[in-house]
Amino acid sequence: MSTTAVQLLAERLGLSDEEVLEVLDADPLAVIGGELEHKPQLRLLLALTEEPAEQVGVPTLRRWLRTAGPSGRPIDLLVGRDFGAFEDALATLQARGLVIRRAD
Repeated sequence: MSTTAVQLLAERLGLSDEEVLEVLDADPLAVIGGELEHKPQLRLLLALTEEPAEQVGVPTLRRWLRTAGPSGRPIDLLVGRDFGAFEDALATLQARGLVIRRAD
């Protein structure tokens, strides 16, 4: 995978450089050198987020990532590399849209 793919994921989700490295479990040199072929996370996350980005829009997807939902904050699932739970959270986003409730 190329650094362009990494940039696309970072831009789509609004991830910092540190978050990208944590999510991909990679070091900066591997990312810069495009040496991520052995990391399926990048391809998986690009595929998982493509349709939601088109459906709700990138700005909404970025906001959703850092907003607490039924499973907690999706960013926490992502940096914790709980990709199954992240996929479930994306499915909820697609089914319900971004729902923000006032804190009590």
